[in-house]
Amino acid sequence: MGFADFLSDAGLTMLEQWVTTRSYIAGYGPSQADVASFKALPGPPKVEMYPHAWRWYKHISSYQSEFTSLPGDPSKAYTTYGPEKSELTINPKDAPKVAEAEEEEEDDDLFGSDDESEDEEAKKKREENLAAYKKKKEGKTKPAAKTIVTLDVKPWDDETDMTQLEKNLRAIEMDGIKWGASTLVPLAFGIKKLQITLVVEDDKVSIDDLQEQIAGDEDHVQSTDVAAMQKL
Repeated sequence: MGFADFLSDAGLTMLEQWVTTRSYIAGYGPSQADVASFKALPGPPKVEMYPHAWRWYKHISSYQSEFTSLPGDPSKAYTTYGPEKSELTINPKDAPKVAEAEEEEEDDDLFGSDDESEDEEAKKKREENLAAYKKKKEGKTKPAAKTIVTLDVKPWDDETDMTQLEKNLRAIEMDGIKWGASTLVPLAFGIKKLQITLVVEDDKVSIDDLQEQIAGDEDHVQSTDVAAMQKL
């Protein structure tokens, strides 16, 4: 099926759902699939309505100078990419309500139908079982949703103290962040970028807010990019 018209809410919602669990439109790096989809948008999606699509758009915009050299077939239309079929919730905020309603229906089905001809004793037993099941389910604590993020942090020049840059970065304290391994990756002219991995709790950490805090180290940091994201 592929993507729908990005000028419509349905098309933007389809893009939002597609990049919620992906850093790129296709594969594990920027390609002509991202270029075609990026150019099909009139501008960045509204962050308050399509946060994941906005994050993807911002990330791909950093590659604009490299668009012609990215791998893939530049002749393909953006509609050739995306989901093979679509079962969209046009208004994303309504999705949890739909899921809750379906879950309640499934719970009721577990213990039989509410037939009027059902005798009082059987009905009472069914309601007791349903109440016990719901109580047990409510007592379970769902694990926090987490994402592994790889950040690229670029310095101003080859004279930037990368050791101090990383020290300042790791000194950032935000609830829900666990810093991981890091490495220096050569860029050009002796300049190296810091590539660092971290695990974030989705409900507690905004990647955009984190990038702003990192960029606050103006003496060392020129820019930051999300190189990869993967749900745990």
